[in-house]
Amino acid sequence: MNPGDPKPSVRQRALRRSREVVAGVVQELADDDERTPLPEVPTATSMGLLSCHACDALSPIDQEGQPCRRCGATLHYRKPASLTRTWAFLLAAYILYIPANVLPIMITRSILGTQEDTILSGIIYLWLSGSRMLAIVVLIASIVVPLLKMMILTFLLLSVHLRSTWRLRQQTKLYGLVELIGRWSMLDIFVVALLASLVRAGALAQVDPGTGAAAFGMVVVLTMLASLSFDPRLLWDAHDHAEGHTHGRAAGHGQREAPGGAAPASARAND
Repeated sequence: MNPGDPKPSVRQRALRRSREVVAGVVQELADDDERTPLPEVPTATSMGLLSCHACDALSPIDQEGQPCRRCGATLHYRKPASLTRTWAFLLAAYILYIPANVLPIMITRSILGTQEDTILSGIIYLWLSGSRMLAIVVLIASIVVPLLKMMILTFLLLSVHLRSTWRLRQQTKLYGLVELIGRWSMLDIFVVALLASLVRAGALAQVDPGTGAAAFGMVVVLTMLASLSFDPRLLWDAHDHAEGHTHGRAAGHGQREAPGGAAPASARAND
C-alpha cells in the first residue's frame, strides 16, 4: 500500500482477512494426493500397538479392553461403536433440522400484537431493513454452517463404509473444518437468549424463545455429539489395510492377529 493511499477501514480489513482465510482453506482442500503421494510411515497399528485415548501411551494391541497401565483408562483400538453412534446422532440432527427452520424461533409480544419469527423470516427482515451484512452472518451461522457440518459428516461416514482411499488428507482436513465451524452454530440461540433476558417491559413488550429455538439447539448439540463420536482414524484404516499395515486387522470388524512386538507404556504416539 502506497503512503498516499487511504487507510482501509475495519470492515475492509475484516473482509480481506476473511478472503485470505477462505482462500487458504480452499487451497488446502484442493491439494491433490496424486501430485503429492502419501508417505509410507509406520503407525502404532502396523507395529502391533494401540494408543490410549486419554494419555497417548502405547500398549500391545492384545490389551484392548484392559485398563491403561499409565492412566487407567480403558484401551480401545478405535472409539467404541463410532460409526453407529455417529449415524444415530446425525440422523436425529437431520430430522430436527426441518422444524428448527420451520417453527418460530422467537415470539415477540407487545401492545401492537404478537409476532412469531423463524430463522428465515429474521434473515429476510434484516436484509430488507438494510442490515445485509448481519443478514449474511445469520444466514451462514444458522443455516449454512449446520447443514454443511451434517453433509461433511455424512460424506466422511460414507467414505469409511465404502473404504475409500480418495484424498484422505483432504478428508481429514474436512473433519478439522467441522471441528472449527461448529462453535458458530449457536449464534441464534445466543441472540434469542439475550433478547429474552433483556426485553422484559411488562405489558409493553416481551420476547420469548419459540419451539424452533429448542429444535435448533438440539440440532447443534446432536451435530457436536456426532462429530465427537466419529473417529477420523477410521478414514485411514482402508489405506493401511490396502498397504498391509494392519497386521490382519480388517477395518470396522475388530479382527486382529497377535502383535508382533510391544513397546513401553510410557511411549507416546498418535495412531
